[in-house]
Amino acid sequence: MKNKLKDIWADGRGTINGWCSIGSPFTAEIMAAQGYDSVTLDLQHGALDYSMALPMLQALAGSQVTPLVRVPWNEPGIIMKALDAGAHGIICPMVNTRAEAEALVHAMRYPPEGSRSYGPTRVSIGAGPGYYAAANSQLLAFAMIETAEAVANVDAIAATPGLDGLYIGPADLTLGVTQGRLAPGFDRQEDEMVAVIKQILGAAKAAGKRAALHCGSAQYAAKAIGWGFDMTTVSGDVRLLATAAEASVREWRGLVGS
Repeated sequence: MKNKLKDIWADGRGTINGWCSIGSPFTAEIMAAQGYDSVTLDLQHGALDYSMALPMLQALAGSQVTPLVRVPWNEPGIIMKALDAGAHGIICPMVNTRAEAEALVHAMRYPPEGSRSYGPTRVSIGAGPGYYAAANSQLLAFAMIETAEAVANVDAIAATPGLDGLYIGPADLTLGVTQGRLAPGFDRQEDEMVAVIKQILGAAKAAGKRAALHCGSAQYAAKAIGWGFDMTTVSGDVRLLATAAEASVREWRGLVGS
């Protein structure tokens, strides 16, 4: 296996990540056909579980996208199972300390670099016979920075050996940093939140790691790439479907006067 994202980043280019929260192989196939560099299946907040993620990963295999999975939590069993199903990277939510980042890395790497159990049931078919030899170097481990505690520990988290990058979830990050004073959401414009986002970006870069940001619009994502982010997620299947449907209905009503 070879992780395409690593090659793009090595060339100094940013990547665009798609997001699937609808449990459907057809939805995953549609998203994968749109030109994303990677597509993430959301097992944390998405309307899907492992039994649906497996056929969705199979659907992604027909394209050139790198398949990623956001796991529900920093729990070794589900991390290993997502990797065995075919994920080429894990986005782990709510990583607050270096110890938690180390636990993520440990669950993702085969010995001696970690404690991942060997049993790549599906990915050995999808990735081919060289999977074991390449897995430790090619799989991506992203820790989500989403709380005030994580921000306070961000330099130590970023310095975790084997961790590939930091992924910012702006909604939870806003709730955590402002203690609910600001409503959750993407594409933060407030000076205090932009400063925190850039602080996390700086910590990743100082540690030689990648930085990713979840965005609501292509415009904000492009600005983030300009700041130095390596990967930006632009919206997701649920919001894209809702936005397109709403625009279609609004246009129809305007045309027919109803």
